Amino acid sequence: MARYYIETYGCTANRGESRHIERRLRDGGHRPVESPEAADVVILNTCTVIETTENNMLRRATELDSGTDLIVTGCMALAQETAFEDAGVDAQVLGWDEVPQAVGNGECPTVTPDTEPILDGVIGILPLARGCMSDCSYCITKAATGRIDSPPVERNLDRARELLDAGAQEIRITGQDTGVYGLDQGERWLPELLRGLCDLDGDFRVRIGMANPWGIYPVREEIATLLAECPKLYNFLHLPVQSGSDSVLDAMRRQHSVAEFREIVNTLDRTLDEWTLATDFVVGFPTETEADHQESVDLLEAVEPETINVTRFSKRPGTDAAEIKGLGGTVKKERSKDLSARKEAIVGAVHEDLLGTRREVMAVEPGTGDSIQAYDDAYHRIVVPGELAGDRSLGERFEVTITDHNTFYAFGEPV
Repeated sequence: MARYYIETYGCTANRGESRHIERRLRDGGHRPVESPEAADVVILNTCTVIETTENNMLRRATELDSGTDLIVTGCMALAQETAFEDAGVDAQVLGWDEVPQAVGNGECPTVTPDTEPILDGVIGILPLARGCMSDCSYCITKAATGRIDSPPVERNLDRARELLDAGAQEIRITGQDTGVYGLDQGERWLPELLRGLCDLDGDFRVRIGMANPWGIYPVREEIATLLAECPKLYNFLHLPVQSGSDSVLDAMRRQHSVAEFREIVNTLDRTLDEWTLATDFVVGFPTETEADHQESVDLLEAVEPETINVTRFSKRPGTDAAEIKGLGGTVKKERSKDLSARKEAIVGAVHEDLLGTRREVMAVEPGTGDSIQAYDDAYHRIVVPGELAGDRSLGERFEVTITDHNTFYAFGEPV
């Protein structure tokens, strides 16, 4: 878990993005602090409306670049990404949606303290269990959550029914590691839970939350078949690989190999016509060599995920990895820049392939201004601009034609 400080400039929409970032950070177990000096990570949400504002953002970023990890996001980060590097600022420059994962430093999320379901608009958040079965060398989360404690499947199905009765149209399964749900009881209960959700009454969607590859690998065929056969399940998996090098994975104590990760991906590729892979890479782990980094590049370009979180390694107090002599900041910065550039090309190509296609989506979240964020069955994120959204309401299903895209999502026009 990290202590974060966020500073926001600009319009109401920018302040809304900061609130969204903070909500996801708190849900992930991170805690706000009152000053940048007390933070592990400082987040600067920028504006760039006029040249004076741009200069002020560069000045403030320079002031905040004082040894603490700095993340720059917001309008200037999106429109003038290289400006901060050109000014000598050592920061990760990210889109709003990338910030929470970057703050996590590759760690598992921490679910809400009481692990109770939450209804957020039409989204029902269902934490399966608290804790995990991993022992990653860089992760501090396990010190707060301990080993997994899995409630029975029927109890989670009851919670899902309560969310649906309360108006949920989408259920997001969350946890430190959804793939090992039940493993403390000697079983792997995720497939059973998914079958139970598919049998519930109602027209709703289910998204499987983060699952480490080692938990999914033994049930990969079963999961792929369930995704193919149950229309309620988004064709989506978040499998954080963290590195394309087996030697780095061993040093991280990640419990899976690159070959196992690729076999999961291959299994879903064989079974599903269309699906979305999300994955994470930690760049600059202390033992990572240039050859290890190249293996991560090769893996990224081979599997072509649609959602890719790239995080520079930073030491967490009390973890084993914090005791290893680290790489220099310049090395981490250059490797992060390299992987991020390749990521943008891959994601851009995925979205380019969607142009002109027509697909059914469900509106699930408000976007910036009056826009709506929607998802199709393969969990492609599609934004409907405010001037086209009309009177569409959250939870509503409708067809769109994909008209444009950026690095983070596609744009759709209702048919």
